[in-house]
Amino acid sequence: MWKNILPIVFLVGLVIWGVYDYTQDNHTEPENGEKIEQNSVASNEQKPATKNRETGIEQGNIAPDFTLQTLEGKKVKLSDYRGKNVIINFWATWCPPCRVEMPHMEDYYQANQENDFTILAVNMTESEKSKSDVKSFVNDFGLSFPVVLDVESKVTNTYEVVAYPTSYFVDKQGVIRHKVMGAVNQDMIQKIIEQMK
Repeated sequence: MWKNILPIVFLVGLVIWGVYDYTQDNHTEPENGEKIEQNSVASNEQKPATKNRETGIEQGNIAPDFTLQTLEGKKVKLSDYRGKNVIINFWATWCPPCRVEMPHMEDYYQANQENDFTILAVNMTESEKSKSDVKSFVNDFGLSFPVVLDVESKVTNTYEVVAYPTSYFVDKQGVIRHKVMGAVNQDMIQKIIEQMK
């Protein structure tokens, strides 16, 4: 059943991205910039005391922890990155908007990895033809940030991802501050990360 529903979910995701891409201009401030700023103000007011926060996938929740393996078989845990701002980016090799945003992600990562920042790219491996496609994609794009394999889509399902790419911006305390459905560019990443400080 999941195999029959999966293509429909992906098509819906592509349509959402197409609408998003049509309404955005990558060279100017996104139309939802005002919303991001409002959300950021609310987040800053609520920032202390993570011990009273619920774990969940809404803004202000502690991001659900997970452990996945890299292409090389190394186990990576989200909570290992506490103390850093993290973008959890859900993506797949067959996803056109994912291909568009990856160079932006890599450039931003290269410029900011020393500034308590990382990207954790979660590949939806169950939807790929083969694991070797993921490896080829990573090599072709020269990705240097951690790429992990969600072989059974458990993490993808936990985060209720329905469109690709989807990025969760998690602050240094492990709190979800923003969620973006659709491709991001360096300007958008910079704006959101600045608001998380």
